[in-house]
Amino acid sequence: MDIHKDSVLVVGAGIGGLAAAIRLAACGRDVTLLDAHGWPGGKIRVMDSPAGPVDAGPTVLTLRDVLDDLFDAAGTTLEDHLTLTQLPVLARHFWADGTTLDLFPDARANADAINAAFGATARTEFERFERETRALFNAFDAPIMRAPSPSVWGATRAALTRPYLLPWLQPGKTLQNMLSQRFSDPRLRQLFGRYATYVGGNPLHAPAVLGLIWQAEAAGVWAVKGGMAELAKALAGLFTQLGGTLRLNTAVARILTVSGQVSGVQLADGAVLHSRQVIFNGDPAALPYLLDTPSRAVKHRQIQPRSLSARVWTFGAQVQPQGLGQDALAYHSVFFADDPAQEFGPLARGQLPQSPTIYVCAQDRAGPSPKGHERFQFILNAPALAEGARDSKDTTCQNHPFARLAQFGLHLSPQPDLSRVTTPQEFAQMFPHSQGALYGLSPNGTLATFLRPTARTSVSGLYLAGGGAHPGAGVPMAALSGKHAATAALNDRTSAARWRRMAMRGGISTGSATTAAAPSR
Repeated sequence: MDIHKDSVLVVGAGIGGLAAAIRLAACGRDVTLLDAHGWPGGKIRVMDSPAGPVDAGPTVLTLRDVLDDLFDAAGTTLEDHLTLTQLPVLARHFWADGTTLDLFPDARANADAINAAFGATARTEFERFERETRALFNAFDAPIMRAPSPSVWGATRAALTRPYLLPWLQPGKTLQNMLSQRFSDPRLRQLFGRYATYVGGNPLHAPAVLGLIWQAEAAGVWAVKGGMAELAKALAGLFTQLGGTLRLNTAVARILTVSGQVSGVQLADGAVLHSRQVIFNGDPAALPYLLDTPSRAVKHRQIQPRSLSARVWTFGAQVQPQGLGQDALAYHSVFFADDPAQEFGPLARGQLPQSPTIYVCAQDRAGPSPKGHERFQFILNAPALAEGARDSKDTTCQNHPFARLAQFGLHLSPQPDLSRVTTPQEFAQMFPHSQGALYGLSPNGTLATFLRPTARTSVSGLYLAGGGAHPGAGVPMAALSGKHAATAALNDRTSAARWRRMAMRGGISTGSATTAAAPSR
């Protein structure tokens, strides 16, 4: 079997796979990037509409420095490939009692806005919450999110220097519990509890530490000119400029191994591509079905239970003049359910809530409010499919959002039909063995942060990237996972080149420091 020593196969052109492929190609590796779909970006995808292509995946771009670092590693800058606009309003929030609240990338402006909407007590409570979650984010950033493997001791040590953070790390303390102790107004508890859903969690069960997600958004939100799909296209273009080979519409049927070592992949058409290093950018739950021999590349607890899924509406429509009016929506707007318990209780039981919170992305509102038809994406939280459930098309919709939005005064015309909604069943079909979960392992539970699989697996030469791997879901987190996978692959190849197995009478094979459990070469 002829395998070029510098070749790497990356399976999946999501953000994690693209980030890994770019870094490897920039280091001179021979990289082939494969994806079963006809577009780069994975869950970053678009749907057609009369108003133009609508983003049907992630809409929030935060932690911009992660992308800046990726482009820098490729010898270029983000500005050379994309136009980003920092949003002046992070999100606009609506409650049925008529309360509205804008949040901004400025802590003092947020305190002023909360004071105006909810009073002086709420302002004081927010200022404490802001201080604590900022310190929590800083404590977790290096030892958890940026590290190749999350360090329990590193996070604990950082927290011990700030004793006021310890309640956030208390085992069994949920985000809802903590917010109930921090905010007297239930609307603010509802608002900041929703950030758990950004990584597929349920605030009724997610650990309190997920309160730090607010700080990722508070640091700034950017809109990509042309939509988020332009980010994926730019990364794919950068990869090919570096000499990489991108093959779309190319499904991988098997990841091949020989004696516990990756040897390549078999495509759906039967062709075999050889390589001793494969980066899998897909849901880790699919690995048991892809590996050609039984393997414990991932443990059951690293992929179960599943995160939330969603019902995603994508369409073009026009805001009608009655009610809220043309200028009411921001780029990101949230219309809250009347009772969070009636939303997250059913979700925890695997049921669709009857009256969920509705997230609205008005994609054309990064600048002045558009006239006429514009592009919209609605996201409504939904449970993933149960284990063993059929991934069939769901033709019903129990929670059509437009009647609910009309109660807030938002009227859109024309209203789309059910062909414009992507269901958990359809996500399960697009991303096999995911059960429709959009974020991999559920983040609920005290130790969930430390259970996600890291870049290295127990199969020599097989690495993981993507939202299902450490450090987790979201565009910047997936990009970091790609960095970790590329670094591991580079280090392992360097180690293999420097340390070659020697024939010694009575000798033994030992593991090198950089390859851990893998035998040195």
